[in-house]
Amino acid sequence: MENATMRVFALVSGWLLTSLVWAQPVLTVYTYNSFTADWGPGPAIEQAFEAECNCDLKFIGLEDGVALLSRIRLEGANSKADIVLGLDNNLLADAAASGLFVPHELDLSGLQLPVDWADPIFVPFDYGYFAFVYKPSVLSEPPQSLADLLASPAEQKILIQDPRTSTPGLGLLLWLQAVYGEQAQQAWQQLRPHVLTVSKGWSEAYGLFLKGEAPLVLSYTTSPAYHRIAEDDQDYAAARFSEGHYLQIEVAGRLQTA
Repeated sequence: MENATMRVFALVSGWLLTSLVWAQPVLTVYTYNSFTADWGPGPAIEQAFEAECNCDLKFIGLEDGVALLSRIRLEGANSKADIVLGLDNNLLADAAASGLFVPHELDLSGLQLPVDWADPIFVPFDYGYFAFVYKPSVLSEPPQSLADLLASPAEQKILIQDPRTSTPGLGLLLWLQAVYGEQAQQAWQQLRPHVLTVSKGWSEAYGLFLKGEAPLVLSYTTSPAYHRIAEDDQDYAAARFSEGHYLQIEVAGRLQTA
């Protein structure tokens, strides 16, 4: 997984460098806040990239992936962004239909993804699965399925994100749709009493979870790994649901204004 991720970042880095052929001094990348945060990958990538390109890599952070698409649609041909980093597979059709992106023209045959990838416009840079994260010291009996979550006591609260601004929020919407089909609306009605807060982005919801506001937060199966590696904290886990987990593939796209 680590080697595959490094190969993807190498591909994206090579692609970004092509935007600097005309000695453009500033490369502007729209991405999400958790990418640009001090604890995110942005600062290290910025330092390493600038050492190679002799340019100013400028990250502009927004709430989340859906907000990124809304922003570039609003700006249209007047956007100052060269690259958008942080859309996902659920937004590809709408993003391509905007007509704001250009083909990447990269050889992606070496990518290792859970699904085949043949999109001519967007380049994957990571993937993961949505999950509800909890602390075993706080929640000793986590739900084992979406059905368990819906049937849990009303006082067991969760933190989720708004599907209108957040890719995890949109992912949960599609996850429930995939599992419950025509009964998805009823499932949402069952879930509603458990929702403590609907945040604009992942960072806000996860921050509230870290403060102990609720025992469960919509995040990723890999979130506990961050706490173990970066903080040496073993008290985080992702609830494994019997229905399976919804896949997210995050992508980068180059704008016509680049």
